[in-house]
Amino acid sequence: MATNAAGKIHIGIGGWVFEPWRGVFYPDKLSQKRELEYAASKLTSIEINGTYYGSQKPESFARWRAETPDDFVFALKGSRFCTNRRILAEAGPSVEKFVTSGLSELKEKLGPINWQFMATKAFDPADFEAFLKLLPKDVDGVTLRHAVEVRHPSFRSPDFVGLLREYGVAAITSGDSDFPEIADVTAPFVYARIMGTKEAEPNGYPAKQLDTWTGRAQAWAKGGAPEDLELVAPAASKMPRDVFLYVISGDKVRNPAAAMALIERVGG
Repeated sequence: MATNAAGKIHIGIGGWVFEPWRGVFYPDKLSQKRELEYAASKLTSIEINGTYYGSQKPESFARWRAETPDDFVFALKGSRFCTNRRILAEAGPSVEKFVTSGLSELKEKLGPINWQFMATKAFDPADFEAFLKLLPKDVDGVTLRHAVEVRHPSFRSPDFVGLLREYGVAAITSGDSDFPEIADVTAPFVYARIMGTKEAEPNGYPAKQLDTWTGRAQAWAKGGAPEDLELVAPAASKMPRDVFLYVISGDKVRNPAAAMALIERVGG
């Protein structure tokens, strides 16, 4: 974890259970029960994907917290039952079920929640605002930070960016992918998911691209905005902020190497 003024840069991958990582990222003969412990010793954050597909037990969240270093942070995927619906305003019971499922057991290690939407979901300003109103600010005394990952081109709109700024919700920047890239800062933190790793690159990305993403993360952390990313609705801000950057998709086998290379570059 690297500190830039008051902002912290957290870098990681999606999940920690992936068989092809064994013998590549994970040492040979490492017990599967120790994979999270090992991953957390090399990374500074992990985005948990399993919470998107089904409920997790409070005991699981408590165990994950216990198995990771003090400064480690988890991002969580919000339940698909909240976002994969025609009318978002009706998601209230599903949102409540998710946030009260035990995730507060992560305590200070709870990072942002990623509410991911399907690529077919278009921007409906009134209905999307109704969804944002359903997102609680805390649960069991633990502050909740919300981010939305939208994948339909209609969201590249100043109205969407303005709505997120009004509610303090982050627009997730989808980097190196076919999804719309929204790099506008809309919350007191930044959430980016980069998806361009390639098998031919030992570190997933060429050194130049790793340097580019390092510079972007550092610019966000210092309160600025990367000069090489196009913004939908630019706004002046110099407030240092935490950054959560995950290497996702692409050539998944290379993602841990890319994340570790980025951590080394930011001085983590």
